[in-house]
Amino acid sequence: MPANINTPPPPTRKPTTSSQTPYIIAWFLCLVFYLLQYSTRSAPSVMVSELVSSFGLTTVGLGSLLGLYYYTYSFCSIISGAAVDRWGAKYTISFGALVLAVGTCLFGWGEEWMASLGRLMQGAGSAFAFVGAVYLAARGFPKKYLATAVGATQCAGMLGGAMGQSTVAWLIHGVINWHFYWIDTGLLIALIAVFLFVMTPQEKKADTTHVAPASGSMFAPYKSVLTNPQSYLCGLCAGLLFLPTTVGSMTWGITFLTQSWHVGYHEAVMRAAMVPVGWMFGCPALGYLTDKIGRRKPVLLGGIIVMALTVAAIIYLPGNTFPPYVLALLLGFSSGAAMIPYTIIKEVNADDVKGSATGAINFLVFVMSAIVSPLFAAFLQHLGHGRPLNGADFTEGFSFGLAGIVLAGVLTFLLRETGQKKP
Repeated sequence: MPANINTPPPPTRKPTTSSQTPYIIAWFLCLVFYLLQYSTRSAPSVMVSELVSSFGLTTVGLGSLLGLYYYTYSFCSIISGAAVDRWGAKYTISFGALVLAVGTCLFGWGEEWMASLGRLMQGAGSAFAFVGAVYLAARGFPKKYLATAVGATQCAGMLGGAMGQSTVAWLIHGVINWHFYWIDTGLLIALIAVFLFVMTPQEKKADTTHVAPASGSMFAPYKSVLTNPQSYLCGLCAGLLFLPTTVGSMTWGITFLTQSWHVGYHEAVMRAAMVPVGWMFGCPALGYLTDKIGRRKPVLLGGIIVMALTVAAIIYLPGNTFPPYVLALLLGFSSGAAMIPYTIIKEVNADDVKGSATGAINFLVFVMSAIVSPLFAAFLQHLGHGRPLNGADFTEGFSFGLAGIVLAGVLTFLLRETGQKKP
């Protein structure tokens, strides 16, 4: 007993909780940034005719212009991951939001070259949103809730994706023209950038020296991440699961519904918007489920199976086989499984490369979208032979997406189980 009296009491958790609170606040602001960047990503799908007319482009030309987003997004994912690991979140994330704000304003100016530059800047700035949000979540929430936090982060993005279709379609066809939508959104993002800079805590780096860092040392964490075969498996699996939404639903979904299922424009917009709405629920729900059962791979594989069956129903069955919105919601919900590899890649790599691990998987995922987006547009135009696309064209084109989902299921068996109850 006397020995116990002199033993200092264990440290309480209050300081840790109070130190985590600023990160949670900054994470919430970053969710708004992520929501708005997803809105800018999906908004062009509801103004295809306006963009083609204004810029004087063909379908392939517009697909190539919109695909510029993914080139800079994938490249800057590498930069953003290394930047947050090196300099922290305060300057890195607010800088990314400011770049997105400028690019969004440029896209709405009406000149093709400015739209191209703006789309490139949109991709570059957007790359900092998800990487930054996951970085802040890893510092604001306990490790056992990481998959849930990542799912909630993607939920915010999907809400932005839904707004970028349903809300934007309503705005540009009755409230403001498409030019002002982009400019006003850019100004709003600039305001968020200011809030992020003010509210994100400045991290104290341990014992920094005055010696200039070695060339390339900023990217040193990627040596660890990119020499791990599991990182590539995570990136390929997630990338294949993203394609049906990034290239399929968010770019060609409305065109598919109007020209293949002969659904009216406004109804097609609402149906397409149900895919990101499904993601809003699927991402946190599936993330929570993996945390709850302590296993990653069974939930990932289950989501892939449901996703494959849903895509098969969409492209092979008549449009009136299921009630409206059911397939879109189911596709979105099951697509939430694509976020599970984002948790796995952080768990198969060291704790001190969290930002770089997220940057690496974002790079792998969206370089696939950057390559596939213009190729898929060219393939659809080839199938159409100069005539309007029909159901058979989309069935043939979207079948490749279904094959990609099946391949993702095969890759799942090669992933390492990282859950707390792994065998």
